[in-house]
Amino acid sequence: MTSPSLPAAPHAAPGPRDARICALIGTGHFLSHFYMLCLPPLFLVWRQEFGVSYATLGLAVALMSATTAVLQTPVGFWVDRWGARPFLVGGTLLMALSISAMAFVPAFWMILPLAVLSGIGNSVIHPADYAILAGSVSKNFMGRAFALHTFTGNLGFALAPPTIALLLSVMDWRMALLTVGLLGVPVVLAILLQSSVLHDQAKAKAKEAGPGGRELLLSRPMLLFFAFFLLSAMAGSGVQSWLVTVLGKLWGTPVLAASAALTGYMMGATGGTLVGGWIADKSKRNLAGLVTVLTLVAMALLLLPGLVPLSEAVLPVVAVCAGLALGTSRTPRDVMLKDACPPGQIGKVFGFVSAGLPLGGAITPVPLGLLIDFGHPGLVLPVIAGFLGLSLLCMGSAQGAAQMGRKAAVVPAE
Repeated sequence: MTSPSLPAAPHAAPGPRDARICALIGTGHFLSHFYMLCLPPLFLVWRQEFGVSYATLGLAVALMSATTAVLQTPVGFWVDRWGARPFLVGGTLLMALSISAMAFVPAFWMILPLAVLSGIGNSVIHPADYAILAGSVSKNFMGRAFALHTFTGNLGFALAPPTIALLLSVMDWRMALLTVGLLGVPVVLAILLQSSVLHDQAKAKAKEAGPGGRELLLSRPMLLFFAFFLLSAMAGSGVQSWLVTVLGKLWGTPVLAASAALTGYMMGATGGTLVGGWIADKSKRNLAGLVTVLTLVAMALLLLPGLVPLSEAVLPVVAVCAGLALGTSRTPRDVMLKDACPPGQIGKVFGFVSAGLPLGGAITPVPLGLLIDFGHPGLVLPVIAGFLGLSLLCMGSAQGAAQMGRKAAVVPAE
């Protein structure tokens, strides 16, 4: 029986079914990102209660993030082989129960293995989500579905710290963690009850099967896509980590004004993902050209405050526009990667390539911080723009290599 693995109407117009799918997948993705940032607001409380160093506290988040990044690719292989739904249900449940269990630990060291378990659960989200979206959502809605997926993740990041802070004002940290952890249980139940609308990606026919496994991931297009995602994340991490400091060092911009610029950038980037999804659905012919133009605009806007002092009124506007341009380019980027995936390989490809996002975020802050330490804050924004420029080169080469691969695969079939 092959029908359960295929969407009921892959070419149908968008409708309520697509909204249900995006709501289910998006809620799980929201929790995934929410749980990643629900621990840092507890550090001060934990340090007082457990008497551990800040470095030791940071190990909890580092272990969760590293476990997620390392396991995404192997989980992607399993998703492609056995289907995404069991992994999505199991991963979301493991992630939620691990956070809940932290509420009962008598010593800090017990939080660390629970953080690893949460990271294991979190590692299923990207490969399983994209495999289900590709197999379930109407093709005319695919860009917006990917955009909503990214948006809900960003929303989870944004809401985690204030939510924990609010809960800490009315309850102790143990009850706060138990509360947010148990939020995952109704999400899992909803996925189970609504699973009839969640379909796995279509499997490749024997004659259509191209390279798979390690050969696929180490192919030139996928390595270039990995570099594209990695460099994009390095640029984004650089802006988030050092924009406030750079503006202060270069022009004496007050912290409040510089922080407003960073907030504007983040808001623009988050809202831009939704704009990019709509554009990707309406204009599918030249996504690479669209990404190129948007990234070049973002590069120019990010260079501007490093070259000339901007007023406190203009600075946030420039930052919002830079974030909007960069955020709008993200969804077409994801759609390009989906289009480059051979049939039945989306789990492993997205698991592998999206691992470049946390890796890129981890690489950038220290080297750019050294530039500032050595007295060169003016180089930070040009370096960030350079990362974006290199990402465009990788994108163009990746798409070209993928197109050549598709043409080569068609010739034998003829």
